[in-house]
Amino acid sequence: MSSSSSSQLFGRNLSQALRPVSLSRPLPQRVAAVTDTKKKTNGKAKPVPMELIRVDQQKAAAETEILRKIAYQVGVDAESVTAQQAYQGVAWTVRERLIDAFNKTQAYWREKDPKFIYYLSAEFLMGRTLTNAVNNLGLEGEFGEAIRKLGYSLEELQSQEQNASLGNGGLGRLAACFLDSIATLSLPGWGYGIRYRYGMFRQGLENGYQSESPDYWLTNGNPWEIPRRELAYKIGFYGSVQQGKWVPDEQVYAVAYDNPIPGYGTKTVGNLRLFDCQPMSEFKLASFNEGKYSEATDAKRKAEDISAVLYPNDATEYGRELRLKQQIFFVSAAIQDTLARFKKTHKDMKELPSKACFQMNDTHPTIAVAELMRLLIDQEGLKWDAAWDITTKSLAFTNHTVMPEALEKWPVKVMAKLLPRHMEIIEKIDSIWKDSLRAKVTSEVGSQPKQAAPEKAAEATKEAAAEPPVDPVEAALAKYSIITENPWEKGVKLVNMAFMATIGSKSTNGVAAIHSEIIKETIFKDFYELSPEKFQNKTNGVTPRRWLAYCNPGLSKLITKTLGSDEWISKTDQLTGLKQHADDKAFQKQWRSIKLENKQRLADLIKSKTGISVPTNALYDVQIKRIHEYKRQHLNMFSVVNRYLEIKAASPEERKKFVPRVVIIGGKAASAYVMAKKMIKLVTSLGDVINNDPEVSDLLKVVFIPDYNVSLAETIIPGAEVSQHISTAGTEASGTSNMKFQMNGCLIIGTMDGANIEIAQESGKENMFVFGVDAKDIGRLREERKNFKVNDPRWEKVMSFLTGNTFEQGLFQDLVDNVNDMSKANDWFLLGNDFTDYLRAQDEIDVLYKDQDAWTKRSILYTASSGFFSSDRCIDQYAKEIWDVKPCPVPSS
Repeated sequence: MSSSSSSQLFGRNLSQALRPVSLSRPLPQRVAAVTDTKKKTNGKAKPVPMELIRVDQQKAAAETEILRKIAYQVGVDAESVTAQQAYQGVAWTVRERLIDAFNKTQAYWREKDPKFIYYLSAEFLMGRTLTNAVNNLGLEGEFGEAIRKLGYSLEELQSQEQNASLGNGGLGRLAACFLDSIATLSLPGWGYGIRYRYGMFRQGLENGYQSESPDYWLTNGNPWEIPRRELAYKIGFYGSVQQGKWVPDEQVYAVAYDNPIPGYGTKTVGNLRLFDCQPMSEFKLASFNEGKYSEATDAKRKAEDISAVLYPNDATEYGRELRLKQQIFFVSAAIQDTLARFKKTHKDMKELPSKACFQMNDTHPTIAVAELMRLLIDQEGLKWDAAWDITTKSLAFTNHTVMPEALEKWPVKVMAKLLPRHMEIIEKIDSIWKDSLRAKVTSEVGSQPKQAAPEKAAEATKEAAAEPPVDPVEAALAKYSIITENPWEKGVKLVNMAFMATIGSKSTNGVAAIHSEIIKETIFKDFYELSPEKFQNKTNGVTPRRWLAYCNPGLSKLITKTLGSDEWISKTDQLTGLKQHADDKAFQKQWRSIKLENKQRLADLIKSKTGISVPTNALYDVQIKRIHEYKRQHLNMFSVVNRYLEIKAASPEERKKFVPRVVIIGGKAASAYVMAKKMIKLVTSLGDVINNDPEVSDLLKVVFIPDYNVSLAETIIPGAEVSQHISTAGTEASGTSNMKFQMNGCLIIGTMDGANIEIAQESGKENMFVFGVDAKDIGRLREERKNFKVNDPRWEKVMSFLTGNTFEQGLFQDLVDNVNDMSKANDWFLLGNDFTDYLRAQDEIDVLYKDQDAWTKRSILYTASSGFFSSDRCIDQYAKEIWDVKPCPVPSS
């Protein structure tokens, strides 16, 4: 097929492609002409052997394969083809190559029987697949040319793909990066999660407030998944325990869907297996015939609720139970699936730890401790001690928080109702665990002074008269207990899932150097003192493929040209070679030119999403992440208010000294998080005021980009010039967006929190805009904050502006009171303490930006120093130091 004839198939751009296109020859006939699978023998059609068809398809041009898929897989009318149908044709063609490599990988691994890592996560924020699959499989040349002949670019077709709505923020994106690196390093490994039909939610704006609607990401189908309907596992809820066996009142099926994950520069293709929830019985005809229409479909509705939405609102009892249902649903399905595969080739369950390691990504999958015990004892017939030995050698736990209140705790009442057998197992684990510590604790209690101070003795006597006596040993053991008292609700007991995960696994790790130290000193202090060898650090990383090579093609080409090869894409330590070019004026000019192109792409995105026009000669200042008080988007907005007031107060001549700035915010607030939603309203309201003020509109813009997702980030991050990572020190476990910005040469303003500390070590702290209090001082400063008055007149001006006549009366009063009125709140995240230093860092940004050579040099140094933050490095450490999983690359042959 000639280039000229094939180019008639589609329009030359997206706007044209959305209109029907007339074909010079009916599409099915054209495909049949080049894919005829029959030969003539004595005037009769004779089928061609399948192996010859397969060879013929392998030799056929990608262009021909795409045409065949459009005709027979998409099934389009030959007279009209849209861009979406074109994407489908390309995607289904790439899918064939992907599945072929996937099947070869899995067959090879079955033959070699290596140890696997199974990554359990409630979130997998995968983003779009097409570009990643084409590039990781090494098909960019073949498919890129075919797509160009059809009148498109790969990027144009990729825009037709829905983002897989399987995650919310950093946790899910980390899991996605890890799967990419597991495959790239040829490590035998699968991810396990839930196939959410609507994801978290699609975020909109109504009168400046966040609105939430279902995210119908599966509307047009998903060509990247492989339904495995024959793999359906029973998951139970409620019921009772009879003679040591659980008899559930309610059961559903977990139906498997595979999503192959291609590695880069390797023949290895891993897997993300997601489970969809289906009812045991779809429809009760008898109930329907009796007029009980709701009852007829009740089981189907309840089942579908489980895999409907990521993190359902837990403000109601049903919502809380639904969250726990989700957790046991995918964890049980994952473990059942793993055990079924294990038993096909192994008879002794004691071999499981040598063939499987389950990594629990945060507390959502930690019910795995009780579930693996249940399956080993109740289904496989093992004794308690043998099952516990297998469990503690097979599970590993990653903790993602430093805040005790963020550790997941389930009311015993809820756990016992929904999972009665699991609650029995948890109680036994807790009892045996505390018994193992009793002698130690008894000795420690006995060695403590027994005489209370005289003045306190009387008080103690009065309290003892009112309360039953407390056994001092039991009181001391409580700090180690999985089952704890709810400090906010007397008489209510909770299951501390993080404690159970730490006790029931072989390893607990943090995700940044400071985070790992903090958890050893705070939330896991007692456990660390008992078993220091179980605690590790694994600083997070991000895949350099998606977050530099593919999302920033201009910069990627310049790096490859400068370093002499593209090996840096998988060997990011080679990026250090850019440092020797940091002072080269010609190189700096090329670097700036690429940044300007990326800023234009971002400006176009902003215009299309918000209708706001932003200049490209301004500094692009970005904060994109989940909206939360500890991430302090409101501190960012306080700085914006201060800048706005300063511009307004300046004379026309003085205004020339200001650096124009575009402030860009993106992120979702949890549906039940009222204060986070108010922070979004603050951003949009300030945007309404500032963007429409002619006195400042050429110097300051404020933009909130709704429905932030991976695909938007792939445009925002390359175009950003400074990014904000300004959480209160000691509250951010790690962060990964900071790593993505660094890779793309975007400078950072931030606190010494999470991975910012290690980025400062790699890039040079002097090259970051650092501000804020230290993590070690947080406890003291929070105590002092009630008596601390912010001694900065700019603070009061900002507070007055937000509560003044500019906005609806009282609109932001609660937000201001939360950080400024210590009689009503305590400014828990210390905005008042950090405000002045934050403005000082902002001034430093303006000064440096005026010297574009110095700014560009820092930008180059950021990228050159980002190699450590590759997820390949992180996964290599997990594999060697926790999982004991070794590479098993598929031979090229």
